[in-house]
Formats: sequence, C-alpha cells, structure tokens
Amino acid sequence: MEIDVKKITFTAPEVAELVTETRNIELGPTEIAGQTVATLVSPGTELNGAYLGDQPGRSFPREPGYSAVFTVEQVGSEVTDVSAGDLRFCMGKHASHQVDDVSTSLPLPDGLEPDLAIFARLMGVTMTSLVTTSARPPDTVLVAGLGPVGCLGAQNFNANGYNVIGCDPDAERRELASRLGIRETVANVSEASAAGNVALLLDCSGHEAAVVEGAKVVRKRGEVVLVGAPWSRRTELKAHDLLHTIFFNYVDIRSGWEWELPRQSDDFRYRSIFGNFETALKWLSEEKVRVAGLGMRSDPANAQDAYQALLHRKCECPTIIFDWT
Repeated sequence: MEIDVKKITFTAPEVAELVTETRNIELGPTEIAGQTVATLVSPGTELNGAYLGDQPGRSFPREPGYSAVFTVEQVGSEVTDVSAGDLRFCMGKHASHQVDDVSTSLPLPDGLEPDLAIFARLMGVTMTSLVTTSARPPDTVLVAGLGPVGCLGAQNFNANGYNVIGCDPDAERRELASRLGIRETVANVSEASAAGNVALLLDCSGHEAAVVEGAKVVRKRGEVVLVGAPWSRRTELKAHDLLHTIFFNYVDIRSGWEWELPRQSDDFRYRSIFGNFETALKWLSEEKVRVAGLGMRSDPANAQDAYQALLHRKCECPTIIFDWT
C-alpha cells in the first residue's frame, strides 16, 4: 500500500523542513503500523547530535526523533494481541506514520494521554542508572543538569525513595523541578546541603565542570555517572583536576549511557531498555512522575521555528511535543 508520509528532516545545518515522501508500506508478519499522534524532541541529542551538524561524521539529510505514540491501523499476519485503534509507544521518528515490530512497541496504560506517554522515552535515559547504581534509598542523589532528561531523572529517583537534589544554573529550570516535586535545588553542586555525603552524582549536563565539582561532593566510594553526552568542550579544565579528585576521594566514575542494558530481558539479564519503558509508562499513568511544563506543543510544519527556539533557549518549555493530529 502506498501512502504519503510527512517527516521532519534536517536538510542542512540548522535547517529543519517538513518533507513529504511516498512510501510503499508492506508489513512483515510481526510488524504493526499506523498514524502518529505525537512525537517528542530530545533537545540534547537532536540539537547537538544532528541539527547543528558540527559532530564528526554527520551528513545531511538526517531524520531525527526517537519517541512516538501512534494509533494502530494495520497489523502483520502473526500479530495476535494488537488491534486496530490501539495506542502504542515506540522509538519512532518525527513522522506522520509509524511502522514498528510489535516487540519494540508498548501499549499505553488505560487513560494515559499520548502527550504524556512520549516522555517515557526520556525517562528511560536515566532509568538505566537507577537500576545499575550502587546507591540505595534513602541515599542522597544529586542530579546535575535539569533539562528534560535531568528533570525526569530526578523524579525517577525521587519516586523510589532517594533524597534528591537538583542542580542547574538556570533559575527557571530549578523552579520547574521544584514544581514537579524536587524539594531541594541549587545553582551549583557545591551548594548542595549534602555536599560531602552524596552517594550518586548523576550528570545530565555533559558539562565537564559539573563532573569535576560533582566528584568533590560525593562521599568516599560515591559514584559519578555520566548520563549527558559531552558534545563539546566547555572549559579549560584539565584531566588532572578530575584525576586528583578521583584518586584522593575514592570516587567511582563511569559512563551512564543507557545502552548498557539490552533492549529486551533474557534469563540472565532481567533489566532491559523496554522493561524500563514499560515501568516509565506505568509511573506516568500513576502520576509518580509528572511532566506538566516540560513540553510545549507545536505543529510539525513549524519544526524550524521549534528547533531554533530550543537552540537559543527561547522556548517556553524545555522541549517540544509535535502534534501530528
């Protein structure tokens, strides 16, 4: 079946266009497909990793996006537990139509709105650290960087009994995190009330200064987990500044890249990416994690204005929800 699919495409550095292409949709036996309801921008990854075009090996055109909710319209011949009209979450592109394997999509809990469900994707970024850290409730967790990933990460840990402190130099981001339940927020990690007794510093900023200063506030054998990608050098700090702190404070520092976990669980690896997404959808449905004020709705036709607003911090919210209805 041929359909016209609209998709947001980065056609050049800092140029986002809504492009239409005709696709021939022929489903595999375990695939499902349908019209997109909403997609969510991941500002860090999409701006730094693609839109700006200044990363090595990046070329254009590029098709961004990895969080979508769609309405099922077609199912493959071997799909038995999904019906037309069902709402499904997937790691889809910013496009008007989604095609995905049934195993890499999830049903929305009853009553959960698509505009909320798409945030499960960004929750999943820090949920890997949540299930791999040595810190245990009610240990203190300091989250550096309160963009969408950091703000949701702070709530992930907060919902599980940790004492969470949020850190961001942006007063508006600190205020939003406070509204969403993070009791203590500071502009700099050194200002945290638990400085010296932090079990986990979760860096969602990708800023080397936050990592160096964060290593100074964790307790001995505390962890510093690098969630935010270090897209570019921001300071003149030297490696010795971090090495000295690691050595004398007995700090454990490691990558927090979410793909440490497998996509699906197996007999020997119970935790998984999609297991985390399923949990995230449940927490959103139960309002254990809230997203009010995190995303502003936009028409995909206005993608260029939306990405420019995010890039230059002129957006009313930290991220954008594209409404495909």
